Amino acid sequence: MPKRSSNLDTVQFSLQLLKRIPRGRKVTAAELRSQLADAGFERDLRTIQRQLEALSEHFDIERDIRNKPYGYSWKTLAPGFSLPGLNEQESVLLTLAQQHLQSLLPAHLMRSMDAFFRQARLNLNDGSSSEARAWQRKVRVISTTQRLLPPKTRQDVFDAVSQALYADHWLEVSYVNAGGKRSDSKVMPLGLAQQGLRLLLVCRFEGYEDNRSLAVHRIHSAMDTGLPFKRPAEFDLQTYEDEGRFGFSAGKRISLVFRLPKLAGIHLIESPLSADQTVTETADGYEFTATVTESEQLKWWLRGFGSDLQLVSPKGLLAA
Repeated sequence: MPKRSSNLDTVQFSLQLLKRIPRGRKVTAAELRSQLADAGFERDLRTIQRQLEALSEHFDIERDIRNKPYGYSWKTLAPGFSLPGLNEQESVLLTLAQQHLQSLLPAHLMRSMDAFFRQARLNLNDGSSSEARAWQRKVRVISTTQRLLPPKTRQDVFDAVSQALYADHWLEVSYVNAGGKRSDSKVMPLGLAQQGLRLLLVCRFEGYEDNRSLAVHRIHSAMDTGLPFKRPAEFDLQTYEDEGRFGFSAGKRISLVFRLPKLAGIHLIESPLSADQTVTETADGYEFTATVTESEQLKWWLRGFGSDLQLVSPKGLLAA
């Protein structure tokens, strides 16, 4: 029985190796070791080298031994294994996923998928129809505000944050707030959210019961302590968002009533503020009533209408 288990483990390990050997470029045993480790397959370098040598004898794998470290790739006309079989739809999906999800997936998971992303790009560049290759030029995610460049986030910080969040480990951070004040803290990472161009870490500071949001680009250093914590049963990221916490809110719900000219308010008929929003047509525009969360973000949004806005209730909402 143990031998059967060992054989099965070897087969699974071989399949993982074959999946990650690229076409059109070479990969080293060390790179494969890192990718496999990120996918949960821990092997020493010599074991991977021996397995690659054995696989090269049975599959159309080219081993470049001209320089060390040796490189491995599928031969030009080889049918390959699994990855070259990605169809056009899968290749388009993987390529778009890499572009739009890379800041919301654990860094180690993205690295373990590197071979899949590379193969998807190669498939689109070399073997797909012109329609599939052109698809990425036909779709865009656009901003509703003035376009800005995203703030720079250190890769080592993101790696530590995403890994600690993934494993429910305490995270040590050195954070600089908007006022320039620096603090070193131990936090419990609870969630990650993309808000426009910013990446926000929802966390709980050691010794406190409330939850806060930290801008990841303001974290100057971060370390996954490897120490596990028990995730708070009452915390839910969707509820945190619904309560307006990402908009600098205490979660207070209010009945908002305001009026806008027709031209300024037409988009709110198409995209309501809330599920219970009601609209009444007036002589020169619309009156909107909706239950929303009071937040600084809501106030900023309302002020954006300038003199077009007539706030009915609550009266003092926009008071300085």
